[in-house]
Amino acid sequence: MTKKRILFAGYAPVHFVCFEPVYRLLRDDPQLEVWLSGGFKAAHHGEVMFSLEGFYDRFEVDPARVIPFEEAREEDFDVLVCGHLSDSLFPRSVGRSVQIFHGVSFKNRCVREQALRYDMLCLPGRYHAEMYRKRRLIRTGGSRCLVTGFPKADALVTEPIDREAFLRDLGMDPSRKTLLYAPTGDKHNSLETIGENSVAAIREAGQWNLLIKLHDHPKNAPLDWIAQLAHLQDETVRLVHGWNIVPYLQVADLLLTDASSAAVEYTLLDRPIVFLEVPTLLNKMARKGGALDIETYGQKIGVCVGKRDDVVQAVAESLAAPAQYHEIRQRMANHVFHEPGSASARVAAASTLAMPNGLTSRTIPRQARKPCSGCGRCSRISSHNAAVDGPIKAASLRMR
Repeated sequence: MTKKRILFAGYAPVHFVCFEPVYRLLRDDPQLEVWLSGGFKAAHHGEVMFSLEGFYDRFEVDPARVIPFEEAREEDFDVLVCGHLSDSLFPRSVGRSVQIFHGVSFKNRCVREQALRYDMLCLPGRYHAEMYRKRRLIRTGGSRCLVTGFPKADALVTEPIDREAFLRDLGMDPSRKTLLYAPTGDKHNSLETIGENSVAAIREAGQWNLLIKLHDHPKNAPLDWIAQLAHLQDETVRLVHGWNIVPYLQVADLLLTDASSAAVEYTLLDRPIVFLEVPTLLNKMARKGGALDIETYGQKIGVCVGKRDDVVQAVAESLAAPAQYHEIRQRMANHVFHEPGSASARVAAASTLAMPNGLTSRTIPRQARKPCSGCGRCSRISSHNAAVDGPIKAASLRMR
């Protein structure tokens, strides 16, 4: 029997982190041939290029199953699984394309028309299903949207971490409360406002451990924020470089952030959050007409701080009253994440369930993609020019 070919593709480590749990469930299935591709994205003479060098090195993957995208573009796959909305990583043809998204922040970048180029949308939870309806990107009567949950978040509730050992490995005192600073990767993030000064203020206070986890592909280059913040490191402050933020969320007693998805993921742990205000970023996103939602939850799940001098007090008060925002954090977690802990299995099943033998009539070559009617720039599969026909279903699927 011919094995079904599945391609997982991403252009930033965060994409692999999001589909890694699904990849690990499927890679040892004897009926499947599972591949990885993509690489760091860069522009070269106006063309999008991908470099695999160093991309999958930090993850335990079989290098024989990693294929340069220049080669993947010329091959056919039964299933494509992506954690991003770009169509740059589509192979020559594919029988089923699956989008699992890589962010759940209130910026709602996953709620956009470009997602409709994929055959199947695996939505993190009811909240995103409602946002798709609100923006009239789906209709009633079809079945391409599934509420599966968010695979990356499974580990937050199913894989406990040895906090003391983890912090000792970082050379930090586990008896101290630990803070995690994780800004978004967007331009105009908190690093450009009060982030650096806030880190300095927390270090000066000398009361807590502070881990700094920067985004793996920040958009506010060319400034090297790792180099910029390096001078603030000491026995209580550490710049951490792991690409998976989950273990850092697990050991943190409080999250310091701005508009990052990390804040939403952190609600599953029901611990305090302090937001550094980023008005320029939020105003810019609002002007661009996206699905920014600061009314439903936004930064209401924690304390908002706009001045460096207020950060230490906000952290101290939040740690002293960790249950202050418990109800809204819990409400948000239940709304955004569908049955965390088992999402990976549902996405794996949805991706492979009733897979056709070989490529089907839905296989559409790259050249068949047309500019989308929304922005006129990005590509989308021509047969998907209508809104997704819903209803959006909560997935309850078994592995094949």
